[in-house]
Amino acid sequence: MKLTYYPMAPIGTIRSCFSTRNGTPRQPLIVPLARACLVFNTTRVPPASLEGLAEYSHCWVLYVFHLNTDLEKLWKHPSQSGFKAKVRVPRLKGGRMGVFATRSPHRPCPIGLTVAKVEAVQENMILLSGVDLVDGTPVLDIKPYLPYCDSIQKAVVPNWLMEDSLLSISSVSFAEDFASALENCCKMAEKKSLYASPSEFQRLIKQVLSWDIRSLSQRNRPHDARSKNDNDDEVLVNACDEDEHQDDRACLHEKEQNSVDSKDIIYHLILEGLDVSYRIDHHGNVNVEKVSPSSFLDKISNSCSYLTWKDKLQ
Repeated sequence: MKLTYYPMAPIGTIRSCFSTRNGTPRQPLIVPLARACLVFNTTRVPPASLEGLAEYSHCWVLYVFHLNTDLEKLWKHPSQSGFKAKVRVPRLKGGRMGVFATRSPHRPCPIGLTVAKVEAVQENMILLSGVDLVDGTPVLDIKPYLPYCDSIQKAVVPNWLMEDSLLSISSVSFAEDFASALENCCKMAEKKSLYASPSEFQRLIKQVLSWDIRSLSQRNRPHDARSKNDNDDEVLVNACDEDEHQDDRACLHEKEQNSVDSKDIIYHLILEGLDVSYRIDHHGNVNVEKVSPSSFLDKISNSCSYLTWKDKLQ
């Protein structure tokens, strides 16, 4: 069979509050405070291309799953790529579903589609909110959201998609000294922040952690991905978003491991280069403990400044 290829290159790049895949929402708009800036390549997209977009409340964003762990396989011939027709679904507790019945990033063509709120348009940038995009995401195209044809009133979805409580968190609380620690961290990165104040940034943290952002394997087997820190606490490094692509051998591995009390596991969420550590108890309550600069802090782009969002969103 003759393969046909079409020349496509990113027209812009997302500068997002989500420094890593871990914590990036699985769907758009469920974290209203999740912000990003789409910065266009002016050699490909003249600023005049954005005229009129600010009159729309939302837009569609087509992008590349650039952190997809299967990207290297996709360069191979289809017969050698090892592409899997079914993926694991978090809402099915690891049950498999055909890839085209899901929004898994592990696709034959790793193209994503999301909708975001248009907050403002500035020269070669669009300020967005409610995003589910990780920092550095390459964008292929944007299109305005049209309610009269994009919103289907009688659309039907499978019953397993209605189980919202499966990934919801009972409560999110913060340590007494968290607010002051966050304020100190924000002073270090203020000019690079998408948020106007530490209190607003703390609300973002609460919205993100109101959903269980751990992978399926980490929810079932937190002891499988842990290490020791200097204080001999159990530390779980950043969760990945590969719920839908877990190996079948994991089920056998689970039976061979000894359980670890979930309260001894420390999870990490990286937002705007800040490392937020938290624990989850058996009842689904999140306790946010600490915040500190992470190695991602220096990688945050200066393209979207604190003043940009402060001026546009007040």
